Amino acid sequence: MKKHLIILAAMVFTLGSCVTTKVNVDYDKSVDFSKYKTYSFYGWAKESNKLLTPFDQERIEKAFAAEFNKRGLKFVNKGGDLTVALYIATEHKQETTATTTTTGMSGYYGYGGYWGYGPAWGWGPSFASSHTTYNTTEYREGTLIIDVFDTQKKQLIWEAVGTKRIDESSKGKEERIRKVAQAMMKDFPIKPVKK
Repeated sequence: MKKHLIILAAMVFTLGSCVTTKVNVDYDKSVDFSKYKTYSFYGWAKESNKLLTPFDQERIEKAFAAEFNKRGLKFVNKGGDLTVALYIATEHKQETTATTTTTGMSGYYGYGGYWGYGPAWGWGPSFASSHTTYNTTEYREGTLIIDVFDTQKKQLIWEAVGTKRIDESSKGKEERIRKVAQAMMKDFPIKPVKK
């Protein structure tokens, strides 16, 4: 099977209201996906147990299992029609933002008389200065990869790559994982079965 040389990490993607998962999908359009009835998980890379907790492995597998189940595919421990492999990679990145503040004083411009009549007078200069502050934030971007193989042919037939900023908080982790899996499976050739 196809091998990936990537660093695995125990990170799950953030699900901020303004941050979405960027998903790229590719698949073999000559394959009839309707012929597949079962699937199995391939397992995790050898080093993953040092970086990805068994709890997170299980959460990710469950999230994708729910998506396959929605599509009428049945999970089997071994020898499914489809073999599903999961990988996580991370990359350190930086983001720079600029904030500009302006300070100053405007001169007072005063009296113009009643209803536009009478004398008018004004006073004082106008001046302002601005200052720009640059802030650099370091963050990690995570990439989750799901590869689906035809088990019998040992051939890659579908792949989705989801990328987004990592949220290390444990709060809401299962929901974040579920939504990432949902976004990545959106364009799978077999659509969810309507109940």
